[in-house]
Amino acid sequence: MIRFTRAAAAAVLVCSLALPAGVATAAGPDSPTTSGPAAAHAAQVARAATLPAPTGPYAVGSTVLPLVDRSRTDPWVPTADGRALMVTLHYPAARSGGGRPAPYATRDEARLLAAQLGPGVSGDVLARTRTHSRAGVRPVSGRHPLVLLSPGFGVSRWTLTHLAEDLASRGYVVASVDHAYESFGISLPGGRTLTCVACTALDEGGVHGSVVTSTRAADMRYVLDRLTGPKPVWRYADVIDARRVGMAGHSIGGASAATAMAADPRIDAGVNMDGAFWEDLPADGLRGRPFLMLGTHDSMHLPGGQDASWDRTWTALDGWKRWVTVAGSEHFTFSDGPVIARHFGLPQPELPTDRAVAVTRTYVAAFFDQHLRGTPRPVLDGPTPANPEVHFQHR
Repeated sequence: MIRFTRAAAAAVLVCSLALPAGVATAAGPDSPTTSGPAAAHAAQVARAATLPAPTGPYAVGSTVLPLVDRSRTDPWVPTADGRALMVTLHYPAARSGGGRPAPYATRDEARLLAAQLGPGVSGDVLARTRTHSRAGVRPVSGRHPLVLLSPGFGVSRWTLTHLAEDLASRGYVVASVDHAYESFGISLPGGRTLTCVACTALDEGGVHGSVVTSTRAADMRYVLDRLTGPKPVWRYADVIDARRVGMAGHSIGGASAATAMAADPRIDAGVNMDGAFWEDLPADGLRGRPFLMLGTHDSMHLPGGQDASWDRTWTALDGWKRWVTVAGSEHFTFSDGPVIARHFGLPQPELPTDRAVAVTRTYVAAFFDQHLRGTPRPVLDGPTPANPEVHFQHR
């Protein structure tokens, strides 16, 4: 089973986030309720959720950068005016306060995703999820490593916000990228919203997943050019240390991290969070660069599991590498999925939300600390009592 086409993504969303038929309708914020637990739940769902607070020492700033690469033809809509990308930057802010609260998602984006999750999820409430970053604030001085983030197929960049904010609070500049026509909804400046043309192409057109990963690799090359090149698009781009660049992604975004590293030597380290690899690595692997595979501890992503691409890629990785699995997790554990599920009262996996958030943040941040900053992180060396859910494979 490979989880990223529209049908498969919808199945995963239903299994991992959506309420059972009837229950979702009964729990919806607009449904009539009387009193007691049902009324309390309806009141909870009608309020906006709050993302978990970042754990680092810095306040977090945020800005959105719309980009268009007109040197390429969009593979999903060739008549489009170039390849459109929406980028959210999270970064360590010079001081707390100031600016305005950064939004989580636009209403159109949230409504389109909510429609996939069932009638118990309100897109308007989802869009109002409270973040911990402020728009329009200055970054802290100095030079900071850059981490690129790519979301899963069908979902948007904002589903990785809790991780992006946490990395920024630890001193990273984080560029979360939405890839045109590859999510249920991406809002562009001017009020236009792109929908998932690629979903149909993969579901019904027989297009191979490698088209997604290779396209995203080119997207990240362009984002790097615009953030670290001679004419950067961000006014504070001088705080980015272009010699220290990492990439992480969820699902097919994680697979794209390996493809992007193979194509672009500027990316120094990569993380795949529970994504099947759609392209084999070249004969020289990643030319000695480090890579972390972080996934579910089940029949999918244990060694010898259903997703044989993890075994193939593990063998081809030629630098520092770890294969880490998390007991009680599921596919969306490594995103904002657990926070959304808990807030709307949706079925959740065995791993509690707070642990899902903590484990994802701990291991991704430790990986980049060690490989972009040169700071050893013993948590990457093997099992620890503080993280009993985490298992190291091929030791």
